Amino acid sequence: MTNFAHDLQVLYPELMLAIAGLVLLVGGVMRKGEGMKLISLLTVVAFIGAGYMVLTSGSGKELAFAGAFVSDGFSRFVKIIILAGSVLALLLAQGTFEQRKTARFEFPVLVIFATVGMMLMVSANNFIALYMGLELQSLALYVLAAFERDNARSSEAGLKYFVLGALSSGMLLYGISLVYGFTGSTSFADVATVLTATKMNLGAVFGLVFILAGLAFKVSAVPFHMWTPDVYEGAPTPVTAFLAMAPKAAALALTVRALMTAFPHSAHEWQQIIVFTSILSMGLGAFAAIGQTNIKRLMAYSSIGHMGYALMGLAANSAAGVQSVLIYLTIYIVTTAGAFGCILAMKRDGEPVETISDLAGLSRTQPALAAAFAALMISLSGIPPLAGFWAKFYVWIAAVQAGLWTLAILSALASVVGAFYYWRIFKTMYFDEPAPAFDGDVDRSVSGIVAGSVILNLAFLIPIVGAPLIAAAAEAAKALMP
Repeated sequence: MTNFAHDLQVLYPELMLAIAGLVLLVGGVMRKGEGMKLISLLTVVAFIGAGYMVLTSGSGKELAFAGAFVSDGFSRFVKIIILAGSVLALLLAQGTFEQRKTARFEFPVLVIFATVGMMLMVSANNFIALYMGLELQSLALYVLAAFERDNARSSEAGLKYFVLGALSSGMLLYGISLVYGFTGSTSFADVATVLTATKMNLGAVFGLVFILAGLAFKVSAVPFHMWTPDVYEGAPTPVTAFLAMAPKAAALALTVRALMTAFPHSAHEWQQIIVFTSILSMGLGAFAAIGQTNIKRLMAYSSIGHMGYALMGLAANSAAGVQSVLIYLTIYIVTTAGAFGCILAMKRDGEPVETISDLAGLSRTQPALAAAFAALMISLSGIPPLAGFWAKFYVWIAAVQAGLWTLAILSALASVVGAFYYWRIFKTMYFDEPAPAFDGDVDRSVSGIVAGSVILNLAFLIPIVGAPLIAAAAEAAKALMP
């Protein structure tokens, strides 16, 4: 097999998805803009096919295109959860856009190209490859945020996301240029070799800081979180659900690989930044959400806080830390999908409602929805024995093992504060006087996702549910370690 054929084989899942996206784009145009349901179904089939290709692509480490891309256990694990998040987002979106008469074939096509970008991101082994994947994802997400073009809020969300995203991309590129200037390479392996031999100089430190600033924007970590509440609130709810799942996992996984592969012997420099960012994200997520009245803005601040917890695992700089990040991301995606399914069920007379007070007395008007929403909020708050607690437990253990006691204690305090606004939703649903009932015609795919999310959260302690995830995350973490 020639080198070029081998390189293509490593990227078969991404190539297959890219070709599928182009074919579906042409198909959507030929149907004159109609047929979102069919194209969404074909997109889901493409995602399942890509997932199969990822799972059967072997168990070793393969490099492609002169080492610019890598396929290993870590990238394969993250690609599976990215594909799962994308499938869940498509299933959540289908019925909603049809009911609002805004269903267009461009949505699944944009999702498929964003997913290709995410998969390239987590396989990037070179700063140029990193940037290519990141921008392919970002350009599709900017359009998705403004998907309802006749809605002023959606257009505003897309514009804000684009302007701030362009700023973050500039910071990332400037950081990459500094690292290249002081090391002479954009390859993660070569950068690590040079910095090991010459020690971390001031120019490379500045480059590292700018790279982290650009990546922090993508995971909405403080102090680069400013886009999150406005975009979450303004974007269509299915798009918000997508933004909260797969892109977060891809960006955080990319950050883990970049730091632990390109700067393995400079951990003292980047660890301080990650600890600081983690503390600020957890603190802001806990306190800023308390005063929110819009459920989507509340979920935005919740996501900022959860990315802070996930960063704890990265700060540990260990195999256990990477494993905890992967476990956290998987549980977060599953729980978030269910939570946004509940939010999509908040409709009156066919129109979505987003105010937390609209949930008042839901336990008496729609007890099943209230019970599901309550279980998912309790899981996000980190109350045992639901899966959300175990997600936090593993990052806490990793932080303690790394000697980061201050970070672990502050995260526990932030978790206690954050529990207040999750339990406020519980109190509103079960103890306040009932508001007018929501429409009962919840899409079957949305109901299925909510039910599945609740079941997985409740059943995490059952060995057949939790044990395979923990074992797979451990193997994936080992693949990333030297």
